[in-house]
Amino acid sequence: MLIWIFKLFFKINGWKLKTEMIQQYKQSVTIASPHTSNWDAVYALAAFSLMGLRMRFTLKKEWFRFPFKKAMQNLGGIAIDRTPKTPGEKRLSMTQAMVKLFKENKDLHIMVTPEGTRSLRTEWKTGFYYTAKSAGVPILCGYLDYKNKVAGIGKVVFPSDNMEADLREIMNFYKNIQGKNPENFSTDLRYS
Repeated sequence: MLIWIFKLFFKINGWKLKTEMIQQYKQSVTIASPHTSNWDAVYALAAFSLMGLRMRFTLKKEWFRFPFKKAMQNLGGIAIDRTPKTPGEKRLSMTQAMVKLFKENKDLHIMVTPEGTRSLRTEWKTGFYYTAKSAGVPILCGYLDYKNKVAGIGKVVFPSDNMEADLREIMNFYKNIQGKNPENFSTDLRYS
């Protein structure tokens, strides 16, 4: 039923879905960009559902308490608990916690917004890259192009031993994609 609602939502709003063949990937770190509006979550959820991807996202464990727990789980949230399990144990980094999730779940697509905010940011957070590299999973470049009303996965990048080249490839993909509020979007200028 939800798929029909999303199809209708896309049709009424004049959006199209375009994507590479991605069904062969059972795991990924999936970039959701540009991220310039709260509407991005609605369109991204619709697009990923229409592509047949059960997209997940990570949040601090504190979001998974009453009254938010059920809503967060239904939306695809995964609680991240980085608390050391034994005294003296080092706290996991967010990247380590996400890599652990990939090791424990053989069918997992985690959505990230490396811009980290809906405001203009000229340097992206690179944890998504380190997570994909450490977990041995591809990076799917998900996008919402408001100018052309097109959403999808436009590129698949397998992290190599040349992070700079990989990030340049990712930034090159996103450079002509327009967010809902284009003045709030920039690729990472270190790699553009």
